[in-house]
Amino acid sequence: MNPYAGCTHRCAYCYASFMCRFTGHQESWGQFLDVKVNFPAMLEKQLSGRSRREGRLIVGTVTDAYQPAEAHYGITRSCLEILSHHPALEVHILTKSALVVRDLAILRQLRACEVGFTVTTLEQKTAQLIEPGASLPRQRLVAARQLMQAGIPVWVFIAPLLPGLSDTEESLVNLLSTLNDMGIKEILLDSLNPYPAVVQRLRNIYRQYFSSALPYLEDYLRHPDVYQDIVIDRLQQINEQTGCQAHFI
Repeated sequence: MNPYAGCTHRCAYCYASFMCRFTGHQESWGQFLDVKVNFPAMLEKQLSGRSRREGRLIVGTVTDAYQPAEAHYGITRSCLEILSHHPALEVHILTKSALVVRDLAILRQLRACEVGFTVTTLEQKTAQLIEPGASLPRQRLVAARQLMQAGIPVWVFIAPLLPGLSDTEESLVNLLSTLNDMGIKEILLDSLNPYPAVVQRLRNIYRQYFSSALPYLEDYLRHPDVYQDIVIDRLQQINEQTGCQAHFI
């Protein structure tokens, strides 16, 4: 379920930028947003015509349903209110936004609901450069804690791993220790998807702001399998050190 087309979080690594060619927009990914104002009505119509009541609905697969515009339009909120009347549906939300806590009361009405927060790094400067339109990582963790305290299951997606930035032992120990202390048990990781547009955007950012880490990015692009083996080994050691059960998808 994607209540918006486009996403103003402007994450440099976003795989969903391929959606540009289906929107008719000339702007770069992250520079436009289409609000699907009739989405709640269409959702209600579709659900009312279903013969099979149970199912699983994933919110935010190629956009963030809680990006800044949602604070004004409330499309996602309206959809959740509709879903609350269909208790056989499981609702899974993936977001980088602390705004999700606005809808806590509705989330608690859902029979089966979980929220996944993508957290690439806890380093604020890196996050502001790589994902400038998203909530700061610490804000996401505050939101995660609020949801957990209200009984909403929460998991964290550490993705993508950014070579030389978020995949270092220091960065991963910091993040995984924090998540473990919060009581978050489900932690998934994924490597960078090296789509050409993504690589171009990241190279530009690395060259301008993280030049010392650029060789690590280039090594990953040349030898992704070797990189994966190294990081998996690193993760296993950190799991033992922190008590986490994080693993790659």
